[in-house]
Parts: sequence; C-alpha cells; structure tokens
Amino acid sequence: MPVKNTDCESANSKAASHFFNNLIFSATAANTAVLAAGTTYFRHMRHLFRLLLPLLLAGCAPRTYLRQLPPTYFQYNADSQPAISAHRGGGDYAGYPENCIESFEWLARQMPVVIECDINLTKDSVLVMMHDDKLDRTSTGTGKIADTTWAYLQTLQLKDNGGRLTSYRIPTLPQVLAWGRNKVAFTLDVKRSVPFELVVKAVQAARAQRYAAIITYNAADAAKVYKLDSTIMISVTLRSREEYDRHVALGIPDHRMLAFVGTREPNAEWMKWLHQKGIRCILGTLGNLDKMAATRGDSLYQRWYSSGADIMSSDRPLEAWKALQAIR
Repeated sequence: MPVKNTDCESANSKAASHFFNNLIFSATAANTAVLAAGTTYFRHMRHLFRLLLPLLLAGCAPRTYLRQLPPTYFQYNADSQPAISAHRGGGDYAGYPENCIESFEWLARQMPVVIECDINLTKDSVLVMMHDDKLDRTSTGTGKIADTTWAYLQTLQLKDNGGRLTSYRIPTLPQVLAWGRNKVAFTLDVKRSVPFELVVKAVQAARAQRYAAIITYNAADAAKVYKLDSTIMISVTLRSREEYDRHVALGIPDHRMLAFVGTREPNAEWMKWLHQKGIRCILGTLGNLDKMAATRGDSLYQRWYSSGADIMSSDRPLEAWKALQAIR
C-alpha cells in the first residue's frame, strides 16, 4: 500500500504547476526584448518559490512529525517525553517491510517515532538499509550483500516479514537521512562489516547529528565513534555501573551517551541513577517484553515507562504508543 500525499500537499503541487505554467506562458508570448527581462524575472521567482515551498509543505505536514528537534533530544531532562522506537523501522505490519522508507513514512504519519534501522555495505561500498547479511529473507534477491553491487540491489523489491511482495525498494543511508529530516529521529545500527567511518561521514554529510544517534555494542566502538565526531549521540549498552565506568574510562562523556538498558524487565533504581547523569534510557521491549504486553495487556508499556524507560524499542510501536497516551 503506497503512502498517499495529504490533500494540502496535493493542492500545493497543483498550485506550483499552475504558477510555473503561467510564468512560462507569459514569457513565451512576449517580444524579444521583454523575453529577456521575463527570463530574469522567471529565474528570480523560481528561486523565491523554492525558498517558500518548504514553508508551504511544513504547514501541511502531519503533527506527528518530529520537526526542529533540539540538540538535546536524546538527552534526559525532567521535561523529557516518552518515545517509541520502531525496531527495524516497524517491519511487523503487513505490507510494510523493515528498513524501508515507505514503512518509516507510514509510521511517522501516525505517531512521533524514533526509527531504529540497520546499515549494511555492498561490494562497491554503498551504505544500504538491510538487517540480514543475506538478501533472501526480505527481498527478491539472493546472496550476501557484501558480494553484490548497488546496481543489482536497485533491481530488487522488498518483502514484508510475512513474505508478501511489495513494490518498495532498498534505500541507501543518505536517502534515509535526507527523508527523515524534520520527520523522525534515528538510531542507526551499524552491522559488523560496516566501518563506522563511513557511517559518520554520511551523518555529517546530511548534517544529521541533531536527529541521528549511532548504536554501538561495546565501549571501544563507542570511543571510536566519539573520536570521529564528538557531536554525535551514541547509543551505548549500559546495564550496570561496570559498563558505565568502562565507557567513561575511554573518555565518553555523559552528555553523549544514550543508554540501552537491555531487553528484560527494567531496573527502576538503575535508570534513576542514569537520569541523574542526564542520560536517557532505551528499553528493548522487542521480543519477550512485547510478547508479554500482547498477552497481558498493553498497559505494561505504561509501567515500564513509569519505571524510567524513556524510549522503548518495540516491534509493536503503534500499540506501545497508543498505550502511553493514557499517561501523557
């Protein structure tokens, strides 16, 4: 199911087309002397329209978009609002594959969302969005991504988690970052074969430090990311004081840490301690905790938030978000 434009976006597109058609008609109807002046006028007006178009579309954007996120979005403060992270971009919904811009858009139009997505690398060094090392499960392709080219990946179509074929294509990391500006936040899961240097360069090129955090799984990798760019937020695994101390010993400051506290029932005292450091906490409800909520009731998401889980990374993002609305 393709993402549909809003009526307002459609109206603006028609207005833009009408605007340019009138300019072109007026210019071609003029004599040679007027045409020269009209061409200059057209160029100025086209430039003005390009400046104004984002403002027109911003007025039509869904209220759920995360527009103009502050640099402190991934940091904890007393006014921090609960947030839901869509694990792999929400691929458990029929017709919407994981790690797919159309799936991200579908969610972002229904809820404010952090997109957790996966980065892989092709044979010709293109950063693409794919969780598995092989193409078979989520696309019409076969073989390892590391053995294929970007040209081949562009010929493929994505499948949802139920195996249903869609018309959607595999996106690149730069495409995803460009799409997500003023719409969502990201946590970027970098697969083992992918150099952090390439991912950091892509984030820098997109000027996405404000809305994209990089996921790491050990203190050494976190230190590497921090050294590459000290302005990027880093998702670090902090389930204990020992893990926290390990990161601090390598020079990573509290204000650059986003704590992943695990996938089990949260420890309220531990998260309170992290909050005192200004560190926001991500609880991975994906897997067992999501299944528990589906069985016992979605009010469990409220309980976990009350325990200190500021962000919940879920395979059921819509259900989790709806449950949190009762306590806002």
